[in-house]
Amino acid sequence: MARILIIEDDLEISGLLSEFLQENGYQTFCLYNGLHVSEAMRDHRPDLVLLDLMLPYRSGDQVLTDIRANWAVPVIIISAKGTTRNKIDLLRCGADDYITKPFDLEEALARMESNLRRAALCAKPDRLLRCGGLLLDEEKNTAFVKGAELSLTAKEYRILELLLQYPDKIFSKANLFESVWGTDYFSEDNTLNVHISNLRNKLKAISPEEEYIDTVWGIGYRLHKS
Repeated sequence: MARILIIEDDLEISGLLSEFLQENGYQTFCLYNGLHVSEAMRDHRPDLVLLDLMLPYRSGDQVLTDIRANWAVPVIIISAKGTTRNKIDLLRCGADDYITKPFDLEEALARMESNLRRAALCAKPDRLLRCGGLLLDEEKNTAFVKGAELSLTAKEYRILELLLQYPDKIFSKANLFESVWGTDYFSEDNTLNVHISNLRNKLKAISPEEEYIDTVWGIGYRLHKS
């Protein structure tokens, strides 16, 4: 069952779309403003987004930019702004399709089905990194330990990703810091140590009996080898 995220502030339109899509076998989730979209994307992992432009707090244009920067999910704009120039601009900014209000529900469904088929054909194979009880999905930017999802910051995720990509490598502190933060490393900077400590604590909270990151004294860090 495909999951559809509807971001539309008009309660009547949102309700009609949600009910119609559910009747046609889709699972729907609704947001009524431009806030908390990233959280909804992470929590619900939609297969397609229906996005209104005229949203409270954050515009649909801004939301589209955020989605496209982090997810490859198809996005269909639904808006009363129907000028050719506006459509072209949004398609160039990453929208996959455009439906002008008022619209026919059957047409909207047909456009969704077309975009979902296209996305399925273009879908990349899963990019999974595994080591022991650790699993990292590079496509979805998610990490799991013994089947439980980890709640990681972007920097913690990148540290874990590097360690899993190169399981036999010992990373110097400078190498790891510069790869993750993209700036020069200074030995007196404790930022990396704090992030490693936080990452270890999150791993141990789920799997307290296992070690996942080794400290190589005088050098840096490496993935723990059983």
